[in-house]
Amino acid sequence: MSKNNVIDLFSRQRIKGPVKTSPAKKQSKRQKPKGNSGVLDLTQRRQDLINEERRQVKRTILTEFIGAFAVVPKKGLIKVSISDISDQGLAFDLSEDMGEFRLGEEVAMRVYLNHKTYFPFVVRIQNVRKEEQEQVQRHGAHFSKDTVNEEALRHFVKFIESVSASLETDGGDIMVSNLGR
Repeated sequence: MSKNNVIDLFSRQRIKGPVKTSPAKKQSKRQKPKGNSGVLDLTQRRQDLINEERRQVKRTILTEFIGAFAVVPKKGLIKVSISDISDQGLAFDLSEDMGEFRLGEEVAMRVYLNHKTYFPFVVRIQNVRKEEQEQVQRHGAHFSKDTVNEEALRHFVKFIESVSASLETDGGDIMVSNLGR
């Protein structure tokens, strides 16, 4: 009896469903593998790695952290919700009923620090996608270089990144000191 060095990958495959086998394979009677050994789908693993590497910059997730608006000529300010920010750009959501910006379009934006004080900056739209569950259009945008407040924007992003590392959620635990004196 000669030893066969061919590994039967079909019997180890994790994906269920009909498998076409050659007549030679049908004739050979092999034992099924024992244990949890299996074949990893390298196509899926490769796609997962590509998706991980796609994001080249660290981003900070924001949810209603700051007030932000897009400046639309002849319409005024449109409230947007910044969902994340990095040193390269940001992602913001625009209500579906407000429409969407076009790819490549430059958009003037404002970040408000209080009701009257803001700093402006300009972004270029890189991608737009509909977020069905949230009923918004999510826009990914890069900061335009050599525009208004580039230096302030860089410092602002660093501030947001450092502060967000230690943010806490207020659970209603109000602390009062010096009561009863």
